[in-house]
Amino acid sequence: MDPTGQQARPYPFGEIDRLELHPEYSRLRDEGKPVRVLMPYGGQAWLVVTYHDVKTVLSDKRFSLAATFNRDVPRLFPLVQDQPSLVLMDPPEHTRLRKLVAGAFTNRRIEQLRPRIQQIVDDLLDRMVAKGQPADLIADFGFPLPITVICEMLGIPVEDRRRFRGWSDTVLALTSCPPDDIAAAIKALKAYFAELVASRREKPTNDLFGTLVKVRDEGDGLSEEELVVFAGTLLVAGHETTANLIGNSLYTLITHPDQFDRLKSDPTVLPAAIEELLRFIPARASVSRSKIAVEDVELSGVLIRAGDSVVAHLASANRDKTVFDRPDELDLARQVNPHVTFGPGIHHCLGAQLTRLELQVALGSLLKRLPNPRFAVPVEDVEASFKRGHLLRGLTSLPIAW
Repeated sequence: MDPTGQQARPYPFGEIDRLELHPEYSRLRDEGKPVRVLMPYGGQAWLVVTYHDVKTVLSDKRFSLAATFNRDVPRLFPLVQDQPSLVLMDPPEHTRLRKLVAGAFTNRRIEQLRPRIQQIVDDLLDRMVAKGQPADLIADFGFPLPITVICEMLGIPVEDRRRFRGWSDTVLALTSCPPDDIAAAIKALKAYFAELVASRREKPTNDLFGTLVKVRDEGDGLSEEELVVFAGTLLVAGHETTANLIGNSLYTLITHPDQFDRLKSDPTVLPAAIEELLRFIPARASVSRSKIAVEDVELSGVLIRAGDSVVAHLASANRDKTVFDRPDELDLARQVNPHVTFGPGIHHCLGAQLTRLELQVALGSLLKRLPNPRFAVPVEDVEASFKRGHLLRGLTSLPIAW
């Protein structure tokens, strides 16, 4: 029993089931209040699941990420977060670091990447078709596309992408890898980027990573460790989410044939369809990182005291019936769709527009070239391929025929 008198519920509520949300989230949204949960590591936290409470916790300066740095706070991860990462910073440190790369992710700059992304997609589809059926959408398409794009943006040799895949999978593990393996993968990523820093100093480049090294060396207040961790964060975040979304999106479309037929018959709904897939598909296995209340805050009639940890569930917020009509239904023509998949506030995902563009080009091109994609194995085998014990939801493989 915690000091508020609430019995903390063990969290997560159960095993992750494909792209489904545990029914407890719906019940808690109906109750409409934060609840106490016992996290796998670090003790108890407040869990928020409604749209407005999630937005408040993730965007209000009264809740701090920086206060969790190098502390044994309630969390999903086995390791204490002790890396100086952008995702664990508050202003002004967050503002300083984000400003260094924000120019590369403006809507205008991202749109300029469309021809190159289209070329990458076309090349990957050419290889898939030439190789013949069945194809593994993840290995042959979903993973190579975003890792190629982010490697080119950063100026990282694409031939190293197989190494990155192993490191990324391990760094984002919850229970699928031992803590020592996670720590080793983090160390390997840092060592790789430390070597890349040295090479950029010897031979400067105009890519994003070369620019960051130049900024660091010209004394903009970016430490060597921040530079290395920042580059690793951009690499991992820049491909893992999109790679999973491509596979998850096709899985969702195939398992919702009425909506899939709607998209195939009217490709003009693709932009709205992308937003709906982003809303409907839970990107993460569970909640966000803990935030610490830096003063007393009332949320939906519940007092969150200064020092309390709070975790927010974005996917649950995207199913809030007070905001979304028929929230548990996939509607590719949905017009009112203020989803929070990329996070609200200053920590809104830096690569949101890049992800949208990659999804538009990938799915649009896939349906033009392969108008009738379908599972090449029984659906039960596909479902057995969903990751377990991982921060992000996704398939390890997706055999398709056309």
